[in-house]
Amino acid sequence: MKARKAFLVLLTAGVVGTAAWLVFLSPVLGVRSVEIVGNLTVPSDRIKQQAGVPDLHPLATVDLAEVESRVLAIRQIAAAKVDRVWPGTVRIEVTEREPVAAVQAGDKFAIVDRHGVVIEVATARPPVLPLLKVDEPAEGDPATMAALQVVASVPAEVAGKIRQVRAGTAEGVTLELSDGRTVVWGGTDRPKEKGRILTSLLRRERSATLYDVSSPDVVTLK
Repeated sequence: MKARKAFLVLLTAGVVGTAAWLVFLSPVLGVRSVEIVGNLTVPSDRIKQQAGVPDLHPLATVDLAEVESRVLAIRQIAAAKVDRVWPGTVRIEVTEREPVAAVQAGDKFAIVDRHGVVIEVATARPPVLPLLKVDEPAEGDPATMAALQVVASVPAEVAGKIRQVRAGTAEGVTLELSDGRTVVWGGTDRPKEKGRILTSLLRRERSATLYDVSSPDVVTLK
């Protein structure tokens, strides 16, 4: 009886040891593919290279947090989520930064997202992006953050017409439209109300050249 129990213990230990070897050390359950989802402009091959997951590395021991950190080093990517998909796939879901404005720096243009993060540097301003004019353009600068938040929150119908966004302070955001009209937006408060009112005014009051919606309760036209 004792011999039988000892045999069963040894057998169980052997099975567990083999299973552990297969999962944690063996290439049998290693990485055979890296799946990239959510990317629109950043090539999948670039993300895979940056992720740095070796082929056949045991899937169970892939450091997901480390892979995520490496992927986030790509400036165009705002967020990343890394998962194991058994038996042999690492799945990386990314969210790319969305460009909202351009900042001129000498003869170049820094393309920034709503948080002021520079996504890329271009030789020309993309025509679909407004030019950002603030005293000290930088991440964390109140005027910069307010201007970018406003550009990102205006209705699509208005966003496509913005040629330039200016802000002397966080409460003094002004939009210059491609047809020459000016919008005094003010601060970042009550964006939906301001957007709704402005959209209506731009349709109905086409002869005006200035629309002040900084206080949605008292709108001024000139």
